[in-house]
Amino acid sequence: MYFEFGPGALAGKHVLDATFRAYETWSFNCSPYWVDLERTDNISEGTRWPGPKSLDQMGDRYVSAGRGDLCSPEQPDSWIEFNDNPQEPDENLTSTVRAFADGKFPRLTLMLRAKDETEPRAWKRFDNNAELKVWYVHTPGVPTSVGAIPGTGATAACKTSASDPLTATVDTPTVQARVQTKVEQHQGDEEGSLQAEFVMQRSSTDTPSGSWSQVWTDYKPDSGWVPDDTLEKATTSKRADGGLYRFHARTQSHWSYDGKSGDLFSPYSSWCYLRIDSTAPKEPSITSAGPYTACLTDDCVPNGGPGVAGTFTFSPNAADKDVKAYRWRFMTSDASATKTVNAATTNAPVTRTDIKPSLSGLQTLSVEASDLKLDKSGNVRWGPPAYFSMKVDLAPEASGRWHFGELKPGSGTMTAADTATVGSRHNATLVGEAGTGGSTRARRGAGDYSLRLNDDTSIPAEQTGHAATATPAVNTQGSFTVSAWVYLTDASVNRVVLSEPGSNTSAFALYYSATYKKWVFNRADKDKSSPVFIRSLADASNPPLKVWTHLTGVFATNKDSTASDDTIQLFVNGQPQGDPVVLSDAAASYEPWTATGGLQFGRSVSAGTGAEHFFGLLDEVAVFQDARQPSQVRQEFRLEQDGVPANELVAHWDATISPPSGSRMIESPEDPDNPASTSFPYQRGGLTLHAGATLAGEDATALVMNGTSGYASAAGPVIDETGAFTVSARVRLNKALLESKPDGYRGLVAAQATPAGKESSWALWIEKITSGVYQWKFGRTAVDSTGKVVATALAPAEEPVGDKEFDTWVDVTGVFDATADFAGKSDGAQHFGVAKLYVGPFAQVGEEDAGLATAQQGSGTLSAGSGQAAGATGNYLPGDLAKLRVWTGAMTADQVNSQIAQPST
Repeated sequence: MYFEFGPGALAGKHVLDATFRAYETWSFNCSPYWVDLERTDNISEGTRWPGPKSLDQMGDRYVSAGRGDLCSPEQPDSWIEFNDNPQEPDENLTSTVRAFADGKFPRLTLMLRAKDETEPRAWKRFDNNAELKVWYVHTPGVPTSVGAIPGTGATAACKTSASDPLTATVDTPTVQARVQTKVEQHQGDEEGSLQAEFVMQRSSTDTPSGSWSQVWTDYKPDSGWVPDDTLEKATTSKRADGGLYRFHARTQSHWSYDGKSGDLFSPYSSWCYLRIDSTAPKEPSITSAGPYTACLTDDCVPNGGPGVAGTFTFSPNAADKDVKAYRWRFMTSDASATKTVNAATTNAPVTRTDIKPSLSGLQTLSVEASDLKLDKSGNVRWGPPAYFSMKVDLAPEASGRWHFGELKPGSGTMTAADTATVGSRHNATLVGEAGTGGSTRARRGAGDYSLRLNDDTSIPAEQTGHAATATPAVNTQGSFTVSAWVYLTDASVNRVVLSEPGSNTSAFALYYSATYKKWVFNRADKDKSSPVFIRSLADASNPPLKVWTHLTGVFATNKDSTASDDTIQLFVNGQPQGDPVVLSDAAASYEPWTATGGLQFGRSVSAGTGAEHFFGLLDEVAVFQDARQPSQVRQEFRLEQDGVPANELVAHWDATISPPSGSRMIESPEDPDNPASTSFPYQRGGLTLHAGATLAGEDATALVMNGTSGYASAAGPVIDETGAFTVSARVRLNKALLESKPDGYRGLVAAQATPAGKESSWALWIEKITSGVYQWKFGRTAVDSTGKVVATALAPAEEPVGDKEFDTWVDVTGVFDATADFAGKSDGAQHFGVAKLYVGPFAQVGEEDAGLATAQQGSGTLSAGSGQAAGATGNYLPGDLAKLRVWTGAMTADQVNSQIAQPST
């Protein structure tokens, strides 16, 4: 019999002891016989007799039960329990369940069998109600709210760049950390017995290039333990004036059980950098002249709104005499949004009327003062920050929004509803029945639909399908924003996503330009037959086809009566493309004018004639009657629903359903609207096998690779890698083959090649660090046109691969979040996005964010079991592959857990 367990509530617990028990209901006779409990590979729909192979002995029992009064004494049905016997070192139930709870493998499959299956008298029956009983302690998680109180205030901050450290004007700063368990607890659950450990180091030269050595450590609380989510603070011993320090923290979890006790430790948090400088300017004062007011209580009044300017005055601290400059930013903005202003005279206050929060809700303005002197690193020194918290009113909602969720294929629906709630509704009518309709390929995932335009290959090439509203959906004379998710399938000519026409031309167009080979947002200078088109161009050319990309066009009048400072700007996947284009600078004839025609989905219109029809899919279109701020554009790109970003499975290869001995690892046949379908909706085609790779397996089909030449491949890419995405593989390492590899060897699980050079734009791999030490990694690499590496982002696993992760299935997942906070590394670099690795359901936390400094789009071969890395091709995987899946959208930890680690009970 086989019993399979999902991790469920066990995930994130440190297992101290485990007992498996099964209910025996029948024995062949009254004599006891040995019963073995063994761990096996997982079972699935593809499992074939004689079943998955055994991996390890869990325990055995010499028993007989279930014959009732046929035996003397009577042998009733009975629970048979298996628990590690200390006298038998081959019994590994507790250590196996511990590895399972740690996410080392996705399913725990246990088999009951007679020790001697050839002996019929040893045969037994058990019920299907087996239980796994576990004694555990909470696994500690990386602490949050790590930072330092740099002066005499009460607010802590953390700066993650050594070249721009937090300045402390006291020589005994207070540091803090909020202790955590690895998995968030639920009401009524035990909260753990936790403690915070702080460690501080100093640079040997008091510059970022110096070597670091430990100078202080402390634990809080001083005695006893605290529950999950408790904020702990510690005051350091006296630090040297001018010294450059860094500190981090970790959570300690204490346990006691069966007369024993011990401690567990989380990984450390990221480093926070701090410079002690008693002569630096102190915290300045911040006052507001409106519309924003300081939040002195939780119940503060909202004012203004995103993009609405406030008037603030920065004044030097009463203790300072030589303040010459100030810098400020909102804490929800990345460091690149920091702005600086010099005081008119030394120690003079500065008033700014152009400080604009970019998001609604509680926002905190951070302001620092400087005397413009240099620190030991040669950088301008800035004092500790002062903070002004305020509540920003809600942004205007979309004035038009089209989800296309009603366009179920085959339904005959030819109207897409405008679901916005502001202003009048503008439903869109689909035009050209042969060239338009709905598609199951939709940005919000299974069960959603998108607008399909002219991409049916069974219809002649000249297709003019589109959709349009009856009247204008956005006033093009005032500030506005338009956005859409697009899936372009043909780039042979211009392909317009959105436009809105006047009498002679379109007032604006969001489109792909076949001339520039780029995404473009434009405005026409006037409504005339031969207008001047003013363009904001994408940074990168040749965007990939058949991938989901988010486009946004912003037109800003800057809320004044003159057109001289009107601008347009294109955003791709939430990222601004170049600087805003000043329209009057590009065309002196420009004037803001109002479109009179309806919003066009998938074409432009000139003098009443449609052209430049879009081929592909459109989804989640929105228009706003204001100029969205960059943070709001990124928020729209996240496509959140109930606070959670949506994702869409765009590639799914499954060896377990592939024909054994076949030549391709086929796509999953799953289609929520047509379960009998044998074609994945995106129709990527199978992964072609190369010599050394076979579809085989003892009990269920897997892609088996020899580690020297075998791999499978397809044409890529399948995602827009300048946006957010998730890639996950279910992989089984061959320990014997991996041990034969040299130190430093990389076995690539999956990878997408870059356009030039022997590198991969993204890759999941196992790396042999040294003999017996192996580590999962997820990375991204950016290259220039010659193939030279210009940026990397590496997310390694927290711990080496354990013995129980070999020769069994493990889920490894890479997530790239293009909207993640842009924390600076020690080199001060700003990031385009952040990579994160998951092993099973757990994010692997490092001391620095794995940030990629520049956008990179792969092209060419997408491979499984091989790829390009570190200037070399090959990198063959010594192991097997069951599934390879790719999603548009960066999954959260909860989504990784629910959609990958344990998609069913």
